[in-house]
Amino acid sequence: MIDYNLRAKKEMRAWQRKMQRNPSFMNRISSKVQGKINGIIPEKVHKVITKGMMQMTRAVLVGAEFVTASPKAVRHLEESENNIALKVKTYKKTAAAEGGITGAGGILLSLVDFPVLMGIKFKMLFDIASLYGRDVGDYKERIYLLYIFQLAFSSHKHRKRVFEQMMDWDTKAASLPVDIQEFDWRNFQQQYRDYIDLAKLAQMVPVVGAAVGLVTNYRLVEKLAVTAKNAYRMRLLEEGKL
Repeated sequence: MIDYNLRAKKEMRAWQRKMQRNPSFMNRISSKVQGKINGIIPEKVHKVITKGMMQMTRAVLVGAEFVTASPKAVRHLEESENNIALKVKTYKKTAAAEGGITGAGGILLSLVDFPVLMGIKFKMLFDIASLYGRDVGDYKERIYLLYIFQLAFSSHKHRKRVFEQMMDWDTKAASLPVDIQEFDWRNFQQQYRDYIDLAKLAQMVPVVGAAVGLVTNYRLVEKLAVTAKNAYRMRLLEEGKL
């Protein structure tokens, strides 16, 4: 058990360093390409995605549909993370299947994929949070989930800012306003969308999109799970529990 905790701490430290790296040359090139892609995508599509992002974010903050389990105290990290791995495996398979189906239908069904995939991701985040002993009934814990989401799917530049906000979370949470409507909806959806547009653009091509959607969804969910795991490890370390 001690060996597992040491390994987890080592992995978390490596992840922290990665989150704080400056963008590479390829990252900067990808960002420029993404900007051009956003200019090509019809405004109607942007509006549909933006509306879906806002609705999902609001649902995460004030809704009850994602809350399915009571928080479970982390007595043994290895046991908790083994249970989390089983949950994540199921979510990855579900996301992959959904991506394959919608990808086969071209641009119209691919637009349907955005809110569905978001729902899968957030449901997984709620389950992971509960298995790390976090009470997702507390809106401040839900704000933390949104930070995890942004951390996984933002540009390098924005990611560093998000990571800094997540450090020493208890102090940050104490300063959060009571009014959750002050959350920056537009910036959140823009950062998320800018990341995945480039990866999922090919999913909008009929037939070929099926394979792309399957693999991309699987990897996006996996990326989010790894981010969440290390983010909660970071909090456990700050609390003296790792």
